Amino acid sequence: MHDYAMLQHGDRVLVGVSGGVDSQVLAWVLQNWLAKAPIKYEVHGVYIDNGFWKPTYGGSPPNQQVSDILSDFGMKCTVVKAREIPESERSCFLCARNRRSQLFDLAHDWQMNKIALGHHMDDLVETLFLNMLYSGNISTMVPKQALFEDELAIIRPLAYLEKNDVRQIAEQVGIRAISNYCPVEPETRRERVRELLADIYAREPGAKKSIFQSMKNIRDGYMP
Repeated sequence: MHDYAMLQHGDRVLVGVSGGVDSQVLAWVLQNWLAKAPIKYEVHGVYIDNGFWKPTYGGSPPNQQVSDILSDFGMKCTVVKAREIPESERSCFLCARNRRSQLFDLAHDWQMNKIALGHHMDDLVETLFLNMLYSGNISTMVPKQALFEDELAIIRPLAYLEKNDVRQIAEQVGIRAISNYCPVEPETRRERVRELLADIYAREPGAKKSIFQSMKNIRDGYMP
């Protein structure tokens, strides 16, 4: 919060909640921090429903589960139907891009000036390697990103936490992942990068934090 001035007095924050552990922990953290923060801000959860769940699966639909969980946290939640993607064109990349675009539009329509997402340190490091290995550039998601001439900012309050840290918070709070009914196979490139990094971390236990720190310590004169 101090390094990136993520939240300021009077902010109106749209919290993207997917049903996964990370985004639920993010919602819990932001809602609970309200009680002790030296500033006042508003938070409003949003769940973008892709409509993959069917009554034959049994149980409550994910959108209802997310709404109930955020209500228990004390956070308002709105369920929004996702923009349709033809089945033949479905992919993790296209779905994520459409979801991000929809969040931008919702933030504009609801006059929210921040969008909070649940990415953590592992996500940022994985994205760095994804872009180096497959896109030929050095870039990643950043803890705070200003957009549209500073009218909107994406913030990632969990950026300094490792995945295991987030899982420990979830366990202490009693947060569990909601089943994902997406019919598309997981993003294979990210899975390959995750396996590669797991091997690096096993060989060099301090590598993750060193890689993360390196992204803030670019030596321009030594780059081609």
